Order: sequence, then structure tokens, then C-alpha cells
Amino acid sequence: MPRSRYKSLVDGFAADIRSGRLPPGTRLPTHRQLAAKEGVALVTATRIYKELEAMGLVSGETGRGTFVRETSLPPGQGIAQSVVAAGMIDLNFNYPSLPGQADMLRNALRQLALSGDLEALLRYQPHAGRLHERASVARHLAARGLNVPAEQVLIVSGAQHGLAVAMMTLLKPGDVIAADALTYPGFKTLAETLHLEILPIPVTDKGPDLAALDRLCRSRSVRAVYSMPTLHNPLGWVMGADQREQLVSIARQHDLTIIEDAAYAFLAEDVPPPLADLAPERTVYVSGLSKNIATGLRIGFIAAPAQWVAAFERTIMATTWNTPGVMTAIACAWLDDGTVIKLEAQKRADARARQALARKALAGLRYISHPSSYFIWLPLAEDARADQITMALMREQVSVSPADPFAISVHVPHAIRLALGSVDMDSLREALVKVKRVVGFYS
Repeated sequence: MPRSRYKSLVDGFAADIRSGRLPPGTRLPTHRQLAAKEGVALVTATRIYKELEAMGLVSGETGRGTFVRETSLPPGQGIAQSVVAAGMIDLNFNYPSLPGQADMLRNALRQLALSGDLEALLRYQPHAGRLHERASVARHLAARGLNVPAEQVLIVSGAQHGLAVAMMTLLKPGDVIAADALTYPGFKTLAETLHLEILPIPVTDKGPDLAALDRLCRSRSVRAVYSMPTLHNPLGWVMGADQREQLVSIARQHDLTIIEDAAYAFLAEDVPPPLADLAPERTVYVSGLSKNIATGLRIGFIAAPAQWVAAFERTIMATTWNTPGVMTAIACAWLDDGTVIKLEAQKRADARARQALARKALAGLRYISHPSSYFIWLPLAEDARADQITMALMREQVSVSPADPFAISVHVPHAIRLALGSVDMDSLREALVKVKRVVGFYS
């Protein structure tokens, strides 16, 4: 068909959507219905919808149809929006803080100023950190059930940098990495930036479908698997011991590298050993101090098999050279004097209190969470739409995340994630009441 005819149909739909003549949530004709109505080929109707989807105006949902998207949502809502408008209650990002942490930092800076080693902190540091600092992290990891020599610990600029170092070192563009179908958006963005192919592992209420992972490995050349076995983000599960053993068995059978993300693991108590303890020869353990201390600290760490340490050091050199010495010294002092353990206990109690508040405020709604996590996954009714609800909550001065940033499968569920850790309790209660009301209105 002539280009002008095809373009006019795309432009007509776009104009109707942007003007509001086709409001968000409108179900568009099926591909066959559109083809018959406009007298075009089925392949052309499919092409029209694909272009509208690429423009961010519609979304195609398997088994449901094609729907008009909510176009007034800010770009990157749920992943890239680190600053919220004045007056907005932020349930989008987690940056949990406790009263008195600023005073702790003031005291730490005073103590550091009096130390005899201050001048050394102004110079370049070893790429993986000084050995005594790596030993501090190793002792911290031992308390979490992971015994690793200091020489196999590398200090990095936050857990996100740790993920980047691991993936840049061990994988190359075009490699295939498997991950849960709903997963941490920072991993998803990093994998896309490194031009890796992500294969989704179907998820269940209690963890990943490991039989499906085994089938993926038999049909594709999977190089690695990214896993959050303890306090999964966003679903909050803690994988049981049997699941962990099964995952390790699959990794060994198919020679997979395991990248274990433990950023939220400190919130769960009495959990099975880390994957890195079960399969130390092939697991990279990544965590940091952003959630259990403060996001501004930007200190993270990697525990890696000995054969990869030198390569990881080269990648740290290429990306940041070394973690800032002053920040590392403060963090390691807090690891050594028990401050981190104290803060972790306080934040577990804080998270439990917030979950208890949420249980009352959201009573009657079905949601998924862990009793000591800082987030809630809220599936929506079959006919409800996440973009509409997200926008409606923004008008109520509440910022939440839709499912899109977390999804790596073709089918994006209609759900929202609520981050509970960034506002005071009164604001949280107010926001959750609004969430319940808005979700109920659209259900």
C-alpha cells in the first residue's frame, strides 16, 4: 500500500490518542478487525500497531489485545526518576534512613580527622581496596554465612557497580543471561547497556521456576544466571535450601556463572546459606551498604572465585580506578565497630513495622511481600491497568512504580510496586490509604 496511506493511519491514531479522543485504557480493534475496517493487509495492520507501540502510545498484551497507554506518565517512571516533585509522597524508590544517622556520620568524620592515616586516604588506593579493608568486609560476610578469604573480596562503588564489574568482566555482547521474569531494574538496564540477551525465568509465589531454567539451558547457550535468592526485589521471596541446591545443580550441569545479588539480604533472618557458599567456584556475590546504612555512602563489595579476582581488578581500574578512600575508611570502621550490625537490626524492625502498617491500610487487597522487606508487589484486577492507576496516584501526590521496569518477559503484568522505606510513617499511612482507594476504584 502507498506509504502515505500507511502513515496517515499511524498519524490518525497518534493524534486521537494524544488529544484524548482515544483515552488511556481504550481497547483498540484486533489486527484483523483493523485490516478489514481500513481495507489494508493484515501485515500492514500489525505494522501500524508496532509503530504506535514503539512511539509509546499503545501496548500489546498477549491474550488481551492492544490498549492505549497512559501517555502523561513521566519518562522513566519507576526506574530513572530519582527526584520527586515537592509534596509528592515517594513510594517509588527505597532509601531507608533512621533517626540519628547524620550524627553518626559527623562523629565518624571527626574520628577520621584525628587518625594518623588521613593523608594516605587522599592518594590512589589499590583497585580492589586495601587488604585490611577487604578483611573487614570478609568478616562481615562471614556473619552472613559466607566464608571467603580477604583476597577474594573486592571493594566497589556500590552494589550496582559490583554488578557492572561482574557482568563486564565475565560476559561479552551477545551472550545470554537468564534472570527472573520480574527482576531488579538496575540489572535489566545494565544487561541492555552491555548488549546481553536476557531470557526470562518464569516466577512462582515461592521462587523461580527452576525446571523452566533447565529447559532454557537445554535449548539455548546460556552463559550466566542472575539471582536474588534472599529478599527478591520486587517479589520478596526467600528461596528455600532445596531450591538453592537445585539452582546450583543446574548451574554446574550447564556450566553457568551465578551472579548473586544480596542487596536486601540483610533484612531476612534465619535463611539458608548464600549461593556463593554452595557453589563458590562459579558464584559472584554482590552486595553493598546502600540499604543497610545509606544510599549516599556508595560502598559495595564483591566476593569472587580466586581465578577471577585479577580480571575484576582490571575492570574496577577501567571504570573507577578505586573506591574513594575516605568513604571506604568510614564504611569499614562501621563494619568493625558493630555500627552496621546495629543499623541492620534497627532497619529490620523498621521494615516489619512498615509491613504491619501496610497490612492494616491495604486490608482486603491481595499483595505479595516479605514480613521484613521494604517493598510490596500489588497485582491488579484483570481489567485494571497499571499506567492508569500510576497516573491517578500521581494526581493524588503519590509516586509508585508500575511493573514495566521490572519485567523482562514479553507479557508485562498489570501490577505496581510500593517502596515503603523512604517516607515517615504518617506519610506512608496516608499514601497507602490513597493506594487502596485508587486501586479499588479501578478494580
